[in-house]
This record gives sequence, structure tokens and C-alpha cells, in this order.
Amino acid sequence: MKTVLVTGPIGSGKSTACRYLESAGYPVYDCDSRCKALYDKVPGLRERIEQELGIPFAELGRIISDDAKRQALEALVYPLLVEDIQAWKAGQNTQLAFIESAIALEKPQFDGLYDEVLLVTAARRLRRSRNAKAAVRDSLQHFDRSRIDYTIHNASGVEALYEQIDKYLKKNEN
Repeated sequence: MKTVLVTGPIGSGKSTACRYLESAGYPVYDCDSRCKALYDKVPGLRERIEQELGIPFAELGRIISDDAKRQALEALVYPLLVEDIQAWKAGQNTQLAFIESAIALEKPQFDGLYDEVLLVTAARRLRRSRNAKAAVRDSLQHFDRSRIDYTIHNASGVEALYEQIDKYLKKNEN
């Protein structure tokens, strides 16, 4: 099975792209939602996070710009997420599967979980108009262009995005 990492900055359209891929019958692992599910699924995880970070779990969102706390959270959660991705992949019976993540490309823990990288991108102004959090997160997200195998520029409407995805899928049929 070929596994493709779908990545890109916040507001670029990667979630819209992945919903389209799912509607076309491809399995998609959404790192954000699966990670949130782990908070409930793994016994004691919330408590370990609170203890390690020294803040109530409900206030996790405020650590986004605190490198030390964010790295401490990642050290607790990413090994669990990697295990979950591996289990998900083992359960797939398809030629092509996708993992959606804004951060996996820049985190070595995720290397080896995907075979190819698909970057969905859009102009900063457009991304900021789509998602108010883009202004804050832009400084935290970096994409090593040398590791990108295919890029979709999401500068127009969803139909243009879908056409580019179809073109990508056609390339992968060969």
C-alpha cells in the first residue's frame, strides 16, 4: 500500500482535499481528530499531560507558542499517535491511503509512516481569510520543499481543488 502524507499550512485546504479523497473511497487518517480521540481513549493520558505541563487539560490551546510545553506534550502524545497510525495502516486493504497532518513532515517521529508527500498550499492572505488561526500558526509551520513530491495550489474554489486532486490520483493509477 502506498501511503501519502497530505500536509500544508492551516487554511490551505488540506481538510477539504481529504474529505474529497474520502468521498472517492480512499481511506484517510486525520491526525488532529485521532489525536484528540487518544486523549479520551488512553487511560490516564489527560492526567499525565496536566501533571507534565502544569496546566489544566482544558487550557492546552494556550501552549501553542510555548516551545517547552509544546515539546513536552509532543513527547507524551506523538508515540501514541505513531502507534495508532501503524495500527490503522495495518488494517487497510487498499492500494492508496492518505494521512492528513500539518506537522508530520517536520517531526522525525513520523518519518517512515508515509511514502510520498502531497502539499496543499494557498497564498497567506487567502489562508488567513479562511482561518483566523493562520496568522498565529504561520510562524510555527515550516515545510521542507525538498521533501515535497507533489504540490496542489489551492487558489480558487473547491472545484479547481478537486480537479487538481483528480489529476494527482490519475498520476498514481500508473
